[in-house]
Amino acid sequence: MKKTIPVLIACFLLAFLHGSAQKITYSEPDKDDPRTLNFEVLGKINGNILVYKSYRDWNYISTYDADMRLIEKTRLDFINNRILSTDFLVYPDFAYMIYQFQKRSAIFCMAVKLDASGKKVGEPVLLDSTEEIHFSASNKIYSFINSDDKQKFMVFKINTRNDKAHILTTCLFNKDLSLVKKSRVAVNMPQRNDFLSEFTLDNEGDMCCVRASGTASNDNINKVSLLIKPAKADNFGMTDLKVGNIFLDDIRIKADNINKHFVITSFISKQRRGNIEGLYYVLWDKLQNKEMLSATTIFSDEFREDAKGEGGSKSAFNDYFLKNLVMRRDGGFLITAESAYTSSRGNTLNRWDYLYGSPYWSPVDYYTWNSPVGYYPWWRSNIYNNPNTLTRYFADNVAIISFDPAGKMEWSNVIRKSQYDDNTDNYIGFGMFNTGDQLHFIFNVQEKRTMILSDQTLSPSGQVDRTPTFKNLDKGYDFMPRHAKQIGSRQAIVPCQYRGFTCFAKLEF
Repeated sequence: MKKTIPVLIACFLLAFLHGSAQKITYSEPDKDDPRTLNFEVLGKINGNILVYKSYRDWNYISTYDADMRLIEKTRLDFINNRILSTDFLVYPDFAYMIYQFQKRSAIFCMAVKLDASGKKVGEPVLLDSTEEIHFSASNKIYSFINSDDKQKFMVFKINTRNDKAHILTTCLFNKDLSLVKKSRVAVNMPQRNDFLSEFTLDNEGDMCCVRASGTASNDNINKVSLLIKPAKADNFGMTDLKVGNIFLDDIRIKADNINKHFVITSFISKQRRGNIEGLYYVLWDKLQNKEMLSATTIFSDEFREDAKGEGGSKSAFNDYFLKNLVMRRDGGFLITAESAYTSSRGNTLNRWDYLYGSPYWSPVDYYTWNSPVGYYPWWRSNIYNNPNTLTRYFADNVAIISFDPAGKMEWSNVIRKSQYDDNTDNYIGFGMFNTGDQLHFIFNVQEKRTMILSDQTLSPSGQVDRTPTFKNLDKGYDFMPRHAKQIGSRQAIVPCQYRGFTCFAKLEF
């Protein structure tokens, strides 16, 4: 009996600690935040949680405390024109809001500093402008990228009016909004289907992107050139990458700031419009300015069988698109890809029906840019423009692959899920958060006609575990996990809907 009591106490303490490890705190629904609200979670600034919101002509910042109580709502009254896009760069004690708008025949790209309450600090700063726009723009023409350490950021635009040479204008700034370098360079486009994509900025301010050459209908990529523009240079270096007798799709680039590398990766097929067979990988050394490694990995039958949905194993990856590329300190990396597709009254669209391949990405175009919302600039097809057509969105399994620094696959695993929704993609997909010892994947699971927020964790060795249900998971809240944002080492903000209003929940892992 004496031995039993300490054991029971220990079990109770373990259960208590385990049960309190995950918690959800909700904000109160606001009558000014309807279901159609546009929003973006900025993050945590001086202990406050800031969320940007816009509805019709209103633009404001809502400030919440640690218990998700609304402290203040600050209207951004310095904005007098309809905003075409917004981006945010968040620091521990302030944030920059980068926005663009059209006034008469000009488009202006501006930056303004915001404090921990969302209030303006100083006056907005002009970053760049474009004159003689002879139309009413509905989408942005400037794009925004920043370095991982947030010490530098860049706004850029591409003029595609000349099919033979696209004009790339870049403006590089430091953390104090001081212009480091503005450049205007012409990029030759020798083939009719050439386009620029996948822009990234490293910590030294060097910009990297690719010029891709597609097949006749742009459904495959058969040639890729790597462009690197040094921070203070007015020109760029261009090198054709070794592709061989394969076709690329869904290219991604990531800067490895520790090892001074750029990693380029893509799904591959062995024939045009063929099944996805594996992954293409290039390691580019910036200091030596040369290709260090070029390799392809063909997925095994076992991995295909694990990743497949309702189709066969040969076509298992045909609906998968690359989503996250996570670098490791040793130069290795981890890739996540999600099965995503859509249908319209029984007509299913796959990767060959999308205008540029991936539903997560679209190439930059000076006059027809489609800006992403969250992770998904979803399928740019004719059905999207027909309001009388019912569109069903699907988001299924998540494949996770780990590679060593030499580009060899170490392990793979699959998080199994099956999601769909009609006419909206807000509640499907997943959010990924890094807590140091694990990666958390949160997504909605259908249980007895109710969507339940699920959390599955991935260990460094590739082990997937399902964690217990979140504490304080109240009924009536519909979560939007793919719009979630990590605000701390073990905290994230997840938007949700409650009785027709948009509100926000803080998750604590």
